[in-house]
Amino acid sequence: MKEFLASFGLLTDSEISDLEQYVRPKTLQKEAFFIQTGQICREVAFVQSGILRSFYHNSAGEEITYCFTFFGNFLSAYSSFLTQTGTAENIQSLTEVSLLTIPHETILRLEHESPNWLRLLKTIAEQEYIRLEKRIFLLQKESAETRYRDLITHEPDLVRHIPLGHLASYLGITQRHLSRLRKSVSI
Repeated sequence: MKEFLASFGLLTDSEISDLEQYVRPKTLQKEAFFIQTGQICREVAFVQSGILRSFYHNSAGEEITYCFTFFGNFLSAYSSFLTQTGTAENIQSLTEVSLLTIPHETILRLEHESPNWLRLLKTIAEQEYIRLEKRIFLLQKESAETRYRDLITHEPDLVRHIPLGHLASYLGITQRHLSRLRKSVSI
């Protein structure tokens, strides 16, 4: 986590070291939930190892996967974290997961103590917005084959480590359609 935070060039070594006293380790077994629909997100987590997926249920009750988070990234039910209201999403581990969690009140304290933390959090939020905007454009503008090709080009770990049902949901297609794409598109 230290390396990730330092990579932005916005925090001093002292600011990064000060964070350590607030960080709590947490382990999730395979298929355990970081958060479920209706709960309030009271922490941000840095993924040290493992894979998680974020999903919601549509009006027909089907699970719709919209995000995967791998080691070396931050994770949160962001809207719930910001508003401190119940979330509409679920975040579940696909493997055993090791996290470093930071409580909501610590994030607020850091924002008030240093403008560097405020700049860092703004930068991370902007990067997430850009990533999500790209995903929305792909889903709305491109064919399933183009979305799959983009996925295997930019996120090869997803193809290797995620169950096909979750990948199909993430791509907005059926598992049968994904199987046909996998046969027709060489990796």
